[in-house]
Parts: sequence; C-alpha cells; structure tokens
Amino acid sequence: MKIAEFAVKNYQFTLIMFLMAAAVGVTTLLTMPRSEDPEIEAPQFSVVVVYPGTSPKDMEELVVDPLEEKLNGLEDMKRIKTTIGDGLAVIRAEYKYESEPDEKYQEMVREVNALRADLPPEILSMEVKKFQPSDVNVMQVALISENAPRATLKKHAEELQDVLEQITELKNVEIHGLPEQIVRVSLRLEKIAQMHIPLESIMGSMKSEMANIPGGSVDAGGKAFSVKTSGNYTSAEEIANTIVYAANGHNVLLKDVADVSLTFEESKHITRLNGHRCVFVVAAQKPGLNISHTQKIYKPVLEAFQKTLPANIDMVHHFDQADNVNGRLAGLGKDFLIAILLVAITLLPLGGRAALIVMISIPLSLSIGLVLLNLMGINLNQLSIVGLVVALGLLVDDSIVVVENIERWMREGHSRIDATIKATRQIGLAVVGCTATLIIAFMPLVFLPEGAGDFIRGLPLAVIMSVLASMVVSLTVIPFLSSRLLKGHDDGKGNIFMRGLQSLIHGSYSKLLDSALRYPKSTLIAAAAIFFLSTQLLGVVGFGLFPASEKPQFVINTITPLQTNIARTDSVASLVDKTVSEIPEVTYFATNVGKGNPRIYYNVIQENERTDFAQTFVQLDESTSPDRKLEIINELRERFSNVAGARIEVKNFEQGPPLVAPVEVRIFGDNLDTLRAVSAEVEKLLKQTEGTMYVNNPVSNLKSDIRVVINQEKARMGGISTVDIDRTIRLAISGIDMGKFSDANGDDYGIQLTTPKTGRPTLDAFDNLFINNHLGVAVPMAQIAGLKLETSPLSIDHYNKKRMVSVSSFVQKGYLNDRVINDVVNKLKTARFPDGYSYTMGGEVEASQESFGGLGTIIIVTVFMFVAVLILMFKTFKSMLIVLSVIPLGIVGAVLGLLFTGNPLSFVAIIGLIALAGVEVKNSILLVDFTNQLRQQGMSVDEAIRHAGEVRFLPIVLTSLTAIGGLLPIALSVNPLISPLAVVLIGGLISSTLLSRIVTPVVYKLIPPAI
Repeated sequence: MKIAEFAVKNYQFTLIMFLMAAAVGVTTLLTMPRSEDPEIEAPQFSVVVVYPGTSPKDMEELVVDPLEEKLNGLEDMKRIKTTIGDGLAVIRAEYKYESEPDEKYQEMVREVNALRADLPPEILSMEVKKFQPSDVNVMQVALISENAPRATLKKHAEELQDVLEQITELKNVEIHGLPEQIVRVSLRLEKIAQMHIPLESIMGSMKSEMANIPGGSVDAGGKAFSVKTSGNYTSAEEIANTIVYAANGHNVLLKDVADVSLTFEESKHITRLNGHRCVFVVAAQKPGLNISHTQKIYKPVLEAFQKTLPANIDMVHHFDQADNVNGRLAGLGKDFLIAILLVAITLLPLGGRAALIVMISIPLSLSIGLVLLNLMGINLNQLSIVGLVVALGLLVDDSIVVVENIERWMREGHSRIDATIKATRQIGLAVVGCTATLIIAFMPLVFLPEGAGDFIRGLPLAVIMSVLASMVVSLTVIPFLSSRLLKGHDDGKGNIFMRGLQSLIHGSYSKLLDSALRYPKSTLIAAAAIFFLSTQLLGVVGFGLFPASEKPQFVINTITPLQTNIARTDSVASLVDKTVSEIPEVTYFATNVGKGNPRIYYNVIQENERTDFAQTFVQLDESTSPDRKLEIINELRERFSNVAGARIEVKNFEQGPPLVAPVEVRIFGDNLDTLRAVSAEVEKLLKQTEGTMYVNNPVSNLKSDIRVVINQEKARMGGISTVDIDRTIRLAISGIDMGKFSDANGDDYGIQLTTPKTGRPTLDAFDNLFINNHLGVAVPMAQIAGLKLETSPLSIDHYNKKRMVSVSSFVQKGYLNDRVINDVVNKLKTARFPDGYSYTMGGEVEASQESFGGLGTIIIVTVFMFVAVLILMFKTFKSMLIVLSVIPLGIVGAVLGLLFTGNPLSFVAIIGLIALAGVEVKNSILLVDFTNQLRQQGMSVDEAIRHAGEVRFLPIVLTSLTAIGGLLPIALSVNPLISPLAVVLIGGLISSTLLSRIVTPVVYKLIPPAI
C-alpha cells in the first residue's frame, strides 16, 4: 500500500492534515444541531373543512366526496384517510414518501383552492395544513392561579407569549386553556319582536359598521396623502351605540334591544397542573437548531418574566424537552466514556505503546465521521449518537489489525520502518476489503423506505462515515505513529497479556481446530444443527415492531359516555388527578378536559375538542426506572379498570411511526348500518382475544340529536324562509360570529351575536324564540316548528374514498404484539362478512409492511455487492463462499441474546442482524486472505489453515472484544429502542468468533480455492 509508505515518509504532512481533521471535528461537535429525535419531514397534509350545522352524511356528500375525487387523482398520491363529523371534516392525504414535501404542499393548496368555487358557499373555512415534526412543543409552561380573574390570566399569558415570540429560535408560541375574550351581544328577542325589527337589519347594520373600506389617496401640493375612513369598531361602547333600525324618525340603538358586554367564550378546554387551575403556554423550536443552545436563550427569559407576575399567579416550567435531550446526551456520553475504557482494556495484549496508537484512531476517526455527518445534514440525536457508539467498537478494528501485524513483523526481527511498510502492504488490501464489506452491510439501512427509514438513517450513516474514516486513519496515521513510537520486544513474545492469549490459543484453539479438521463433515453438520435450532427459537422470541419509550412520562385518557357534557367529564378527570397525586414518583400531571394535551411527543397528535374526553400528561421523577414506570402504569390500569361511567386508559408513549393502536382491523363497506353491525362483531372478537385491552369501536354507539322539524306550509304562509329559522336557532344556541375588531391597544376581540344565557345552552334556549318574517312581524317558533330526538352516526370514516370503520386494540403487558395480532387474524379468517364487505389489517401490520417494504430488493443488491467485493479481492468463487459461510453462525448468538434479555425481534434488532453480517465477514476476510498468502508461499492446505488460524485468531479476538466492549454500555442501557441492536451484535459477535474460527477453516479444507 503506497499510501502508507507516503504517510510514513511524509510524516509532517500527515500530522498537519490529521490535526486539522481533529480541530474541525471538535468545532463541528460544538456547533452541530441537536435534538432528541431525528428531524424528518413527510409529504403528509390535512385538509380541515369547517361547515357549521352540517351532518356527517351531508358533509360527506357535499364536501368530502368532491374533495377526495380531486385529491385521489393527483400524481404520487398514496392514500387518503378522512374523518367526517358534525360540521367538521379532516382529510389526511399521504403522498409517496419519496415525494418532495414543499412541492406537494403547494400542489395541495392549489388544487383545494381551485375546487373551492364548486363547494357550498356556506363553508366557514377550508385550510390545508402541513405535518411537521418540528411542530412538537419543546417547552410547556403553566401560569397557575386559583383566584386571578380570567382577564388577568389572559393579560399575563399574552405578555409571556409576546416575550417568547421575540426569541427567533422558537415558533408556534400558543396559549391553551384560556377561552377567547369576546364582546357578547345578547339580543332580547321579545323586545325585537315587539318593535318588529328584522334580525337581518341588526346583522346588516353591524356588518356595515365593521366594514373597513380604504378611502384611496389624494394629491395636495407636491405630496400624495392616503385617506383613512372610519373603519371598524374600536370598543364595546361603539358596538352598543350602533344604529340598528330607524322607525317614525326614531333611531333604535343596539343597546336598546341587546345587552352588550365584554366577556369570554364558553370554556371548551379546562386546564390544570397538579390539580390547580392554570393556563398553558407552549412553544416549538424551529428546525435545524441546537435545542441545548435554544434552552440557554429562553430559560433566562422565563426566569425574568416570572419575577414580573403578581403574588396570586405562579409560573411553573414543568416540561422542557431540552432537559430530556441533555439527559439523554449525557447518558450516551457516559456510555461513550465507558465504551472507550472497555476498548482500552481489550487492547492491553498489544502493549502500552501499541494500545495508545490504536486509541488515537478513535478521536481522529470520530472527528472525521462527525464532519461528514454534518455535511450530509444529519444532526446529533439519540440515533446518530448511538451510531457513533456502535462505530466506536468497530472503527479500531482496522487499526488493531495493522498495528498487530506490524508488531508481529517486528517480533520476527524487522526494523520499525521496514516492519511498518511491509506489514501494512501485506494487510492493506484486506483492510480495504473488510471496510468495504462493513459499509455494504450497513448500506441497506441507509436506504430503508418510508418514515421508519428516515427515522433510523442517522445511525447507519454515523457508522459508515466513522468506519470509512477509520480505514483512512489505519492506512496513514497508524503506520506513521507505529514507525515512530513502537519498540521491539526483547523476548519476542509480547507482554504478559499477549503471552496469556497466545498460550490460550495454542492450548485450546489449536487442539479444537485439529479435531475439527480431522472430521470436517461432522463439524459442518453440527454447526448446521446449531444454526437450525437457533432459528426455531425465533418463534419463542416473537416480533414487535417498535418498543415503548423509556422516558418517565405517560398519558391517561379519560373517555366518558358519548355526548357527556364537559362538567361531568371534568369531575371524572378530577378523580384521575386525585389518584395520580398519591403516587410518590409523580412530579407533575397536566390535566386537559375537553381537549388533548398540547403536542409534546413526536408521534402523538393533540386530540381535537370533545366534551366527552380528557387527557392527563403525567411526568415522573427523572430517576424513575422504565421498570418502575411500567409498574405504575399497570397499578393505575388496575385502579381505573372499574370506574363507573367512564373508560380510563393509561397509555405509555410508543416509539416509531404514529399508530392508531398495535392491533387495528379496518372494515370496508357501503351501508352505515351494516358496517356498524359488522364492526360490533369484530369488536366482540377482539375482546375475546387473550392479551387485548382498550378495544375501541368508534361506531359502537349512535349519537342522539335534536331535530328541528319545520312545518313548511305554515312557514310559507307566515312569510318565513328556512334560512331565517336556522339563523335564529343558531343565534340562540351557539351564537353567530360577526367578526373581529381591535381596540386602541391593538388587542383583538371577537363579536358574538346571541341570546341571553348563563353557561352552556340548555333546552330552555328554545323557549320564547321569535322569528321575524320579511315584514318584521314576529312569529313564535313553536307555531311553525317542533323538536324531536333522532339518532345519527357520530362520524363517518373513509379510507381511499371507501367507507371504513377502524376497530382497534392495545396489547396487555406480558403479551407480544405479533402473537395477539396473529390470533386476531386467525379468528378473522374464519369470520363471515356480508357480500361487499371486507377487512384489512392496519396498525403494526401495515407499519411493518411499510417499514420493510422494498427491503428485499435492497438486501439482494447488498448480497451481490458482497459477492462482487469478495470476488474482486480473492478472484475465486470458493474463497467468496468460505467467507460468506460465517454469516449463519452469528445469527445463533443474536437469537440467544434476544431470548436471554427478553427482547423481541424488533425493527432495530433486524437492523442489527443485517449489520452483523458485515462485521462477521470482515473477520473472515482476514483469515481467508492470510491463508491464501501462506499457500502462495508454499505451505500445504492443512498447514496454511492451522498457521493462519493461530496467527489471525489474536487480532480477530481483539477486534471482537473491542466491538463488544464498545457495545456493552448500549446493551445495558435503559433505552429499549437501541439496546436490542447492541444485544444482537454482541451475541452474534460471540457466537461467530467462537464458531466461525472452527467452521471457516473446515469449509476452507472442504473447498480449497485455487492459488
């Protein structure tokens, strides 16, 4: 290898270049963006349509069907999911993942706007929204007060919002739990009826006053001046003094027929922290930034703001993602230091100087790897750091092999310079081949499709970049340092650790190898039997796509019976608060009634407004272990299992792509009643399946509505149109939003036209309702319309334009997801569905298909690249087969590792299996390459096999031990997402190191390649 000779002879240049690499690497480490999870952006969007007063069926026919027809025809559209409720439809459109998000967003906006003219004009709003991982809130602050007026809480919350919005690193600063302040205009309908004032006259007068028509501009002298007109309202007094009608020369003001007051909207989202009344202020971080740096900016701002609050308002900064990130990075940093220590210990047989030279390759390789990662747009997050820790155990392999070979040549009597150049030349091609195969092994993980691939990509790239850098270091810096620092050994046998290893190899390995070579076929049969038995254990290990989060956080969802009012739901949520407060490990619990907690986890979206829903976000003490957290979750599940009048679900946060639930059955059909009947049978089937819990069927109950039945004949005779009746009813119940105005301070207020009421409207709202005809004559509503109860579907769901019901279930502790899912699938196969009705599995089944979709092609390409590199190195198919024979042997230890640690075969574990192949092949290349070299020097096959086995056993054992040492802290970590990866690699390295050192020589003897 001439590159090594160049590095040795031009050591000054080599030294300067790699000092530069180290300096740039340190700078990159300090300035790289940091976040808890990888920043990914998927081409997924939602169209939110608000059409007040529309039933789900009408919304489906008038709005959803035309929109879905349009969107379905767009290029690269993958699937469309729609949820239709009363007056609201949410259409979630997913393009093929490889599509450009920004381009597709513009396309969606353009197509939806183009269709707007063909949809009902009464639609209140239609908005296209983007899904962005950076929208996850990085902080949540509570302003707590039991006695401060709403107006005071609003004032200080908005002041905090303004302060945080001035921080350029933050975005989406929002206030939750505080109703909007409005001017309520409560019309006295009886008086309006007596005065024969049409409702349209009042509404028209107010809209006229709110119109803001620019006056234009005029020239005066040599200048142009803009002319400002009166514009909108500026105060509640102006609204009260609006002239709404004129009769007999007398003006009627709004305050003559209505009560005008500054107040708040009815409360639809009640918030508490640790049981105390509060409002939440949340903020997200802009993408591409360092969250630790951002925290240093906003923390002093929060501390300064807290000092400005009055005595009766307290501020609690109860959620901060930066603390989680810093804690996780600190933990990984600790693992990193432990890994370096373990690697250093495994290098002791090489001797102090040799070990020091090898250790120098670690910071150099990682520095170059970090620079390359940064150039590729990968930030520092839990997965990229794990990739660096995994690389730590692999990147010293090349240096170990080179230094050990140089040492061996020096022990044979060569000078330092001569030994360095000749030893590196001898091993150089094998080092390049080993690195190439290792990179090829990790390459499929870089090209994994969909969101799961994007999520995991930083890990394999960190390994690839670091290992690639280590190869360059091992062929340049390591030879240069070896030629300057290594010294000869007096006894030629190395230090005490080296002598101990050598005697162990000669005493045990040599005898075992001799026995295996005497009975090669029996040895192969025994190895095949071990491999076959290990594959049978996969059924015992089971499969689980992604594990639960290890964070000391979870949520409690409280679901009261359908259409329960918010007051009743709040009372049940208070019971949850009391129970949670009794747990010693709980530090904070944020209660949200009528809505979900603001988004604080990457794959959990905030639940929309519902009066029958509450959510409690629970945070445990940071020292709480994942096992203790699961104990708490199960204790709470037990305590909440029999709460009367509510279903209380205690849910852990899950890793991976967002899922409705692990078990999901999607039922398709046209008739809503039949769909409901079929879904009831599937719901029953899920409940009867062992291991399921929290079975959810969204159409199990029908919603009860009050239908206003209009006597059309009487209405026509009275000169009253249907729209007049509908408008009056909306006025009495929900109120009519007239728009917004700004006061002198720039604060915005909505104007709501309604009737006098206290709290939420009741059936009394229909009493004494009068409807004015076109002549202004008031007609009691009771004369032209009546009320009746009727049932209707709560919602209608679509999947790719088809009506669909999703029946889902979570899985109890102690049960593997795949086994529960298989039980459900087997039962569904025997179930009978009506003609025209079918089902598909969603949840984890669909996520698995998408996460591993296209992986087969990638693996085929990888295998052929493996073969191509090995053929290029050895020039024979036999050598290639000998090297590849080691791969099944690693699977033995990997499966046993998963079994002993209780981990299922997960997405990350499968990644570990793929990567393991490269690590195993890397070690085998060294053995086969040296055996071929010895045969070329004239040794017989058996003699070359024995000598190569003994000589190469040492560096192979050392490289395996360093890899295991580097991976051990990850395997022992509490993070269930990444520990299975290390477990698989460690188990596979142990079994392949032990078994392949016997099996590979035996295979070589059976099919010796031509030399």
